[in-house]
Parts: sequence; C-alpha cells; structure tokens
Amino acid sequence: MSNCGHVSTVFAGLGRLLLPGVEVAVVSRSPVGPMEEEEEEEARALLPGGPNEAGRGAPVTPPAPGALPALCDPSRLAHRLLVLLLMCFLGFGSYFCYDNPAALQTQVKRDMQVNTTKFMLLYAWYSWPNVVLCFFGGFLVDRVFGIRWGTIIFSCFVCVGQVVFALGGIFRAFWLMEFGRFVFGIGGESLAVAQNTYAVSWFKGKELNLVFGLQLSMARIGSTVNMNLMGWLYSKVEASLGSPGHTTLGVALMIGGITCILSLVCALALAYLDQRAERILHKEQGKTGEVIKLTDVKDFSFPLWLIFIICVGYYVAVFPFIGLGKVFFTEKFGFSSQAASAINSIVYVISAPMSPVFGLLVDKTGKNIIWVLCAVVTTLASHTMLAFTLWNPWIAMCLLGLSYSLLACALWPMVAFVVPEHQLGTAYGFMQSIQNLGLAVISIIAGMILDTWGYLFLEVFFIACVSFSLLSVVLLYLVNRAQGGNLNYSARQREEIKLSHAE
Repeated sequence: MSNCGHVSTVFAGLGRLLLPGVEVAVVSRSPVGPMEEEEEEEARALLPGGPNEAGRGAPVTPPAPGALPALCDPSRLAHRLLVLLLMCFLGFGSYFCYDNPAALQTQVKRDMQVNTTKFMLLYAWYSWPNVVLCFFGGFLVDRVFGIRWGTIIFSCFVCVGQVVFALGGIFRAFWLMEFGRFVFGIGGESLAVAQNTYAVSWFKGKELNLVFGLQLSMARIGSTVNMNLMGWLYSKVEASLGSPGHTTLGVALMIGGITCILSLVCALALAYLDQRAERILHKEQGKTGEVIKLTDVKDFSFPLWLIFIICVGYYVAVFPFIGLGKVFFTEKFGFSSQAASAINSIVYVISAPMSPVFGLLVDKTGKNIIWVLCAVVTTLASHTMLAFTLWNPWIAMCLLGLSYSLLACALWPMVAFVVPEHQLGTAYGFMQSIQNLGLAVISIIAGMILDTWGYLFLEVFFIACVSFSLLSVVLLYLVNRAQGGNLNYSARQREEIKLSHAE
C-alpha cells in the first residue's frame, strides 16, 4: 500500500500541530432528547460540585479528577489511550489485505490460471483510483462526509472490496477480483487520511508524533502478519475442502477479510467516542486542513519536481518487488513457501520499529538530502546483491528494510521546506498522485518483464529505476546548493534561522 500516504498527511498538517490542546467547556442547558441529556449529565459530572455548578452561565472549569472513571473521561489519558488503540486497529485490516496477492502469489496464478502480467493488475487496480483520490480524500473528509461518517464509509469500501475480491476467487472470475481491488483502493488510501485526521484531532499539542509512529508501526505489523499467515491459512482451507483450487483461494481471502470487519468496528466505535467527546468537551471535529488548489502546480519549483521524481523512482522498485518477491526467493534461493514469506515481509518488520528511530535521527541532525542519498544507495546495493549474487538474501532484504524506513523519514519532510504552507496540501496530494500513477504503470510493466524475460531482467529493471532516483538525488543536491536552499541544512542551522525569523 502507499505507505507514504500516512507520512504525507503528517507533514501536510505540520502547521497545525502547534495549536493548543482541546479546551474543556461547560455544556449549557437546552431542550434535548434522552441521549443528549445523558451526555449532558456526564459533562456536568466532570465539573467540581456536580450538577449544581454546571448551570447556565457557569464559568469554564477544568474537569474534576476522578469525577468519572478515567476510561470514560475523554479529558483523561486512559480514555485517549483507548481511542489510540482503536485508531491503530482502524488501518490494520486494509494493510493486512493490501498484500494478500503477494502472500498468495503462487496460489492466485495457479488457481485463477493467470500469468504474472495479469496478476500484477491486482496491484495496478488498487493504485488507479488513488491517482485522483489523493487530491479529494481530504476534501471529502472535511467538507462532504465529516471525519466520522467519512471513516465509516471508507471502511465499508475496504470491506466490500475485499469481499468482492474473495468472491472473484470463489466464482473463478478474475475480472471480479480486479473490480474488488479497485473498490478496495477507493477506501484504502482515504481511510489513511481519516486515520491521521483523528490523530490530529485527539492528540494535537500532546503526544502526536508518538501517535503517528505507533499507527505506522501497526500498519507494518498488519502487512507482516499477512505475509506470514495467508499461506498457512490457504493450506488449512485446502485440507478442509480436500483439494486446492479457486474455491480454496476465495474462502481463504474471505477469512482474511475478517480483519476489515475489525477495522469497520473500530470506525464505528471511534465515531461514537468522538461524538461523545464533542458533546462533553465541546471538542471540534477533526479537519485535515489540506487545501488543494490544482492551479498551484504551475508554481512548483524545480527542486520539488526532483523530489517527486526521487519518490516515484524509489517506491516503484520497492512495492512491486515485494508483490513479486515470494516466488523470487522460492525459485532463485530454494526457500520453502513459509521461509519465502518470512523474508519477503522483513522490509515491513524492520520498518515498524526503525521508522520512529530514523525520524528522530533526521530531526536531530537535519541534512535531509544526505540521508536520502544514503537510503537510495543502500537500496541500489540491495537490488544489485539480489540480482547478481547468491549471497544469503536476508542481508539484502534487511538493508532494503533499513533504507526504506530511512527514505520515508528524510524525503517526505523536504516538501515542507520548498513550498509555502498554503500549498502543502496540493504538493503532498500531487506527490501521492504521481506515486500511485507510477506504481500502477510499473506494476504492469514488471509483470510483463517477468513473463517475458524472468527475474534477472526484472531486477535489472528495478536497478535502473533506483539508479534514476539516485541521479535525481545528486541533481537535487547540486541545485539546492547552487540556489542556496535549505534542504541540506543541519538541525542547528534550521533552528538558528527559525530564531532569527522570530526576532
């Protein structure tokens, strides 16, 4: 999945993160129904002295500690931890099911009788709707559905898409599987926007960076569990039904879709808790804050276009490779199916703990271009080792996991350094859009190369993509230096500039 969608929303909201925390206000009396009266009673219970002090015109008073159980008090840490748990599991299902095809590559191709080119369409169809939705996901959350209904609707798209995908297997209709992935894609990326909007709404001015790190880690855990579970699940269904085949495939995918139901339940619970907190604390609904103006594209600078090129050139050599990696490790290195799944998931396993660590490292040191250069060079070395050596592939894949985590932390923040704040939403939306366009096109090309020439030529193709990204990084360094840009400033230099501007 376009994991960078999470990161882009984070940095598009940087201007809003310094806002003060949610204020606690008194709920005034007004004619209300039974549910509203219950919420009002809870609001008055939060105030010292109970209901008698919560009348009309009462001053704003902090909540009384212990007036409600901590788990039920939306101003208390325990309640926010409950909300955080729901936020983390909100995206678990979509990340688990996104790489279902990669975990069952052999089974899908055999049971549906398709070649690799058609198999990779399952990833391309996920990306196509997000070429457009990257611009409108935030708008739909802010202006059309609202955060609560938006999250529920996007979760429903994910669930319906996975069910249709599974039914395509059961009825041996590959076109139906493709349509299911298209529907799944409509909900997947937009759900990530809604997830991060909830995080900003509940944790701005508090533990926000930690929250984003935990959400990202849970996403990686979902992908990892999928890689290591779906093959085993397929074998269990096969043993139950008596033989492999498209029905076994469809049933396994349907069972995997239970994780999407879990995400939908979390969306419903979050909607209730967020509405309850709004009534009790007068908390505003979350807003993405992303203002998208396509006319801003004409004002994008050359360094920003280079950042876009680096992004596309890099990620098309990572996600399509993981989508095809399981069979690669089986055929070239003789790994068992389970071992191949394990090594193919190591990129996500490493990313879960290392993304927050590398984020802190880049924050403390600055020098973003240098870190991006290190990440791209390491990825190039990884693909070269996989293509031309028989060294233990764990080495190359661990390097790929580290470089993948580092690049996300160093590349995406650079957008905020080269565009004005009012253009951040457009810049990040455009970056996600061309990334999804690149992933859709390259997924198809990768499948065609593999069907025609095999894995060696596919690896050479990925090496070419990363090399193009490397040349763009070098060019970005030279252009930034010639223009006196701030992309490669140290953290100390940026702090000094910030202080000088404040004066």
